[in-house]
Amino acid sequence: MTYRTLRQRLLLSAGGTLLLGLLAATTTSQAATTERFNSVFPLKLHFWEALELKQQDAWSMLRKTFQWQKQPLPPEAQARVEEWIDFYRSSPENIVAITERARPWLAWITQQVAERGLPGELALIPFVESSFDPVARSHRGAAGLWQFMPRTGDALGLVRNGNYDGRLDVIRSTAAALDYIEMQADQWYEGDLTLSLAAYNAGAGTVNRALRQTAEQDYWSLRLPSETMQYLPKLYAIAAIVNDPAHYQINLPDIHTQPAFTQVRLSQPVSLAEASRLMKISPSSLTELNPGLLNGTLEPRLARILLVPEQADVSLLAGLTNNGTQQIAENGNTYLVQRGDSLSAIAARYKVNQQELARLNGIDRPEAIQPGQLLTLSEG
Repeated sequence: MTYRTLRQRLLLSAGGTLLLGLLAATTTSQAATTERFNSVFPLKLHFWEALELKQQDAWSMLRKTFQWQKQPLPPEAQARVEEWIDFYRSSPENIVAITERARPWLAWITQQVAERGLPGELALIPFVESSFDPVARSHRGAAGLWQFMPRTGDALGLVRNGNYDGRLDVIRSTAAALDYIEMQADQWYEGDLTLSLAAYNAGAGTVNRALRQTAEQDYWSLRLPSETMQYLPKLYAIAAIVNDPAHYQINLPDIHTQPAFTQVRLSQPVSLAEASRLMKISPSSLTELNPGLLNGTLEPRLARILLVPEQADVSLLAGLTNNGTQQIAENGNTYLVQRGDSLSAIAARYKVNQQELARLNGIDRPEAIQPGQLLTLSEG
């Protein structure tokens, strides 16, 4: 299956070729961005508008976005997938443990994948890469849900220092992973995502050499390193199980359709301890959602988004404005979205054209604004 999106063409024309050149020799390990360009590139699919949400959970939503499950594989390829299905079924408790760890992230990652028009199976890459552990680190140096190696993360703009590791930042690393997969597919493989995923695991140089050595130009016919040969069969296998867990006698945990966290945009340093105190939530809940903040403090020069539990009252963070050293960047030209707000109501309150307000903040779907989101009200 091939694809090509407007967003992808624009991204490549803006310098993707140079970035891919830097990444061609890098690899991601098996146990192994910049923020998404939502303000520049339009979304291909309005995910929440495209799915009927009543009486569903995150797994049923994910199944609706699957594309590869509907496409039969050649017999030899299917046999490789079946081997991994049998392997996973032999230890159902491991599948349950891993999918339980996916609870905070699955609905949101599914949304990100679907909005790009990508196969929903890609939302399960963290199952293969890190067992859905956002702080996973491999002996080779890969880190995070998406297991970026240091050089690959650096090339994609994922900052690393003693205070912050963008590879552990689920928001940024997810955007980086999907950007990387899309760019490689479009640049070298005529949209073939399976080849791009092989390159994600082994490096584009390895995959390109294998392609030059055979007339068959598909993943399932290539001779690649053993780990990469198993990479797609693993992904297909876990997707098959998720697609029909009852058939495989697997019980998946209930996960809500809505993301388990709210994104709060800040422009001044805020410690997780202070934020948790103000919102009256446990510090551990913030630590688990923000593993990239290595020293327990959000520093806007490194990252501006704080993830807080979905049920937390983010309006209580406004109390930080009374702290002499810590404040939310809400001033006369910005507005912190509260629960119950709508873009039209905010525009009317501040006498701003709604379309202009959406343009200033890179908002494609007015109904998708979230509590804690900081809106710019004017160009000034």
